[in-house]
Amino acid sequence: MNIDFIEALEAIEKEKGISKDVLLEAIEAALISGYKRHFNSAQNVRVDINRDTGAVRVFALKNVVEEVQDPRLEMNEEAARGINPQYELGDIVEIEVTPKDFGRIAAQTAKQVVTQRIREAERSIIYAEYIDREEDIITGIVQRQDGKFIYVDLGKTEALMPVNEKIPSDQFKHGDRVKAYITKVEKTTKGPLILISRTHPGFLKRLFELEVPEIYDGIVEIKAVSREAGDRSKIAVYSEHEDVDPVGACVGPKGARVQTIVQELNGEKIDIVHWSDDPVEFVANALSPSKVVRVDVHEQDNMTQVIVPDYQLSLAIGKKGQNARLAAKLTGWKIDIKSESDAKELGLLDVEDEAAAVPEDTDDQEFHEENPTENIEADGDHIESPAENIEADEDHLDAHHEEESVEAEKGHEAMESEVEQESLKPQAEQESPEAGVKDQA
Repeated sequence: MNIDFIEALEAIEKEKGISKDVLLEAIEAALISGYKRHFNSAQNVRVDINRDTGAVRVFALKNVVEEVQDPRLEMNEEAARGINPQYELGDIVEIEVTPKDFGRIAAQTAKQVVTQRIREAERSIIYAEYIDREEDIITGIVQRQDGKFIYVDLGKTEALMPVNEKIPSDQFKHGDRVKAYITKVEKTTKGPLILISRTHPGFLKRLFELEVPEIYDGIVEIKAVSREAGDRSKIAVYSEHEDVDPVGACVGPKGARVQTIVQELNGEKIDIVHWSDDPVEFVANALSPSKVVRVDVHEQDNMTQVIVPDYQLSLAIGKKGQNARLAAKLTGWKIDIKSESDAKELGLLDVEDEAAAVPEDTDDQEFHEENPTENIEADGDHIESPAENIEADEDHLDAHHEEESVEAEKGHEAMESEVEQESLKPQAEQESPEAGVKDQA
């Protein structure tokens, strides 16, 4: 080997990121084995490769002893001082034993070792890269799939997605880009084994971290996640900042943020609820969208008993118990759901609780304040009475108009009679002289 060999190692160091010294140490170790195998030597040897020129030298190592039993491994003090006067008992003497044709053996061995070390180094680099990304999201390209796994190309390596770890509605084709969650990274003899999933609850959590800046910045915290992949999920969020609405931050303007996540999960429904350290409040929130009348906590049994309105019972339980099951996973409490009617029969909901839920009609003011619909109906009754008054007033006005019209007609007839009488007076006066003349005749 020569200086070209050293330059080649330096190029590998820059390209693959493998230290030149690491490669040289591996080559030296391999040359020791090759020397012993090819030259049937059982003695201790050391191989030295010059870091500048690439020259290879082999040294036999012998211990300095008083009485030599194995000349391949030992030498006496007199012989040792013949090499160097400073040697003493117990020292190790190095004697060069480089074979003449050792260069050919060294070249073959170096090629095999470098190739093997490059593979191992690449595997170690890939493992170191992805072990730090465990429980994180990666994006890859689907290469192929069989009955057990879907093989996803990540660039430098390949990840495996078990068939049962994909969302039931996922339909992948060759070349499709896919996002997934790294669940496990293992080091094996064939390289790192990377397992990914799209059904893991952590996948949903990481998607929210990507879409919601407040979560990434730590302003909003995801406290718990429960998920039935492809169907429905629940997440509990919390913020220490009073001016931040954690649920609104996750939903986004007009639901844009959560809608992006829903599309990635092929339409999976997501319930976002407020987290609370009070189990009563947290369990009631977790059963959303169902309304809750009362929550009783039994800490010794790690169970909560929830009473809901009769018309909300099926909503609280959910399809095949899904809503209650997800709420139990989210809160970590066992949840027993009862309707109000069942609770009354079992004596779990007494009269006081019922009165608290629906106030009695003891104070008109309080009742109307709490029952605005009754106010509307009462106002409706008052609205009808003015209408009746209007109708009565109209009848009165009609009668008054009739009386006025009768009096007007009578007055008109009287005026007509007076006019006739006045018109007859001149005629009478004209007739009266003639009557006087006749009287005189």
